[in-house]
Amino acid sequence: VTGVSPVYRFVPAEPFSGPDIFNPYAALEGRGVCSGCCDSTEICGYPLRCDSTEIYGGIPWKRANFHTHTKVDSWRNECSMYPQETWDSLKSYGYDIVTFSNHNELTRHPFDSTLQVNVYEHGYNFFKYHLLVFGSDRAKQWDVMLPLFTFQKQFLLDWLGRDSDFIQMNHPFRTNGTSRKEMESLGGYRIMELDSGKTTEQEYWDWALSAGRYSFALANDDLHYPDRHWKIARRCNFLFTPSGRYEDLQETLLGGCYYSMRVPDFGDGDWKVKHERNRHLAYVKNIGLRDGNELFITVSTVADSIKVTGQDGRRLAISTDCNSLNYTFAQEDCYARFTAYFPDGEVIYSNPFARYDASAATTPYKEFVHPVNITLTILYNMLLLLVCLSASFIVRRMTKKTKK
Repeated sequence: VTGVSPVYRFVPAEPFSGPDIFNPYAALEGRGVCSGCCDSTEICGYPLRCDSTEIYGGIPWKRANFHTHTKVDSWRNECSMYPQETWDSLKSYGYDIVTFSNHNELTRHPFDSTLQVNVYEHGYNFFKYHLLVFGSDRAKQWDVMLPLFTFQKQFLLDWLGRDSDFIQMNHPFRTNGTSRKEMESLGGYRIMELDSGKTTEQEYWDWALSAGRYSFALANDDLHYPDRHWKIARRCNFLFTPSGRYEDLQETLLGGCYYSMRVPDFGDGDWKVKHERNRHLAYVKNIGLRDGNELFITVSTVADSIKVTGQDGRRLAISTDCNSLNYTFAQEDCYARFTAYFPDGEVIYSNPFARYDASAATTPYKEFVHPVNITLTILYNMLLLLVCLSASFIVRRMTKKTKK
């Protein structure tokens, strides 16, 4: 916990490039839209809700929250409700998929082992540098209590990544000391957790994307208080996946066919209104890439505006009072993502389209190799040892004086 770490030489920022445009929504191509009432139909235990989502080829968009805390039978309790109670509460708002991500502990699914997802939130350090770790057989406990430097954070990403399937970087906007330079340097995570309250612009994500650090995005409740109306059903994600089983979730989360959503606190304390409004959210009807370079999105109702964001967070296009937007990906564009703003306060975020070479990779994501600076690593860890020894000496001296 003292912060022992190698010191890396980070790969410089480099925007996305290549002859092709990556389409995270390619799975939707060639699928028809189901019509008629499907309320009584179920796929893998999840109801199809035609009143709130389109259904492509028999597969609905499923509402999900991946960052959920519960009461557990240990000293690390961050919620007053057990997993079953938390699941029931989220289900009442229309959530189909809920994973339980307690700090440094794997939590069992409350009623169906086939829906078990091994995920936990790593980190209890003072700066709130937390990571959501998917697919690990056990929760690792070691942490850097004072992650002051970017190389310490990268070390944790690399260390946790060795024994997991993929990692989400949690709430960088609430991680103390997060800077643009840091977001331009870090790599090894596949998903970015979006800002949940301070802004709708997602500048941390754009900093990383502009530096060639590709990631998809999730918006999660980070739920600790299901009984507080302003804490629950405020963020969610809609996934194009046949089920909530881990093998399907892993394929979807690493493929990008999903979108994230920020939801107002409907009813402002009126639980009946909140439940009802959450069953009838605005949603994406169609999204994708056609003719090689034309991005398009269609939403279910008229939005105040739909915006396209690109390199360095620049606004590439915007349309107001509309339910669709097309954008031609220009030669100078490195990436582009949609944001739709609705009159009642909902906000929808798409995953980014980005340049890459399809003959060399399946997505724009890259595994960056960060060489270790041997000299600085030795000096840093020797200094760290010296500080620890000095602190221990001072504590012993103060203890002796107190006894006298």
